[in-house]
Amino acid sequence: MTNPTAAMLVIGDEILSGRTRDANMHHLAGQLTKAGIDLTEIRIVSDDAPAIVAAVKALSGRYSHVFTSGGIGPTHDDITADCIAAAFDAHIDVRDDARALLQAHYDKSGQELNTARLRMARIPDGAVLIDNPVSTAPGFSLQNVHVMAGVPSVFQAMVASILPTLTGGEPLLSQTLRVVRGEGDIAGPLGDFANRYPDLSVGSYPFQKDGVYGANLVVRGKDVNALDAAMAELARVFA
Repeated sequence: MTNPTAAMLVIGDEILSGRTRDANMHHLAGQLTKAGIDLTEIRIVSDDAPAIVAAVKALSGRYSHVFTSGGIGPTHDDITADCIAAAFDAHIDVRDDARALLQAHYDKSGQELNTARLRMARIPDGAVLIDNPVSTAPGFSLQNVHVMAGVPSVFQAMVASILPTLTGGEPLLSQTLRVVRGEGDIAGPLGDFANRYPDLSVGSYPFQKDGVYGANLVVRGKDVNALDAAMAELARVFA
């Protein structure tokens, strides 16, 4: 059975400007790998409504799942929820269940659920809320798009909430062989090896340390027996 596929859409000027280094891509990739969902594309867009809408439409039509990160907070530039609604022609407004969650949270902390905070309760019609045990304000899923916060701790909590509800496939396994030779020396035999194992993914990731050149040869696959056999041969090739 073929694994479900996924894309990630990272939203925010702060990522593209270099002001913020995104940690969510790395986390999501690792979690989806364990779940047997193949992450095959990551796209980053600015806080521009037409760009977000276009990206959501393109990715949701191409992949089993789309995971978004960023732009669902209380400020004027948090436009992701509106863009998701626009992409699916869905009405959006403050929803009672989301509002109740926020009201209870801010009552407990002695803060006011003001107009700005209430923006986080605006949910498109037909969406299912994603639990946020860190700061309460929910994410949501609409069709195959899962909308989550950009703050890493909140994003990670939302991923933990949504993944158990999704059907995965076979986890992708990987093994690594460290070779102390330059890529120019190993390219030929490594290419021949990769051709003998078309069902596995073979990659070379070079390093240089203290004047020594080498590469980490990574082989990935879903069948542990095939992976073990391939790694045994790879070790013989570069013995």
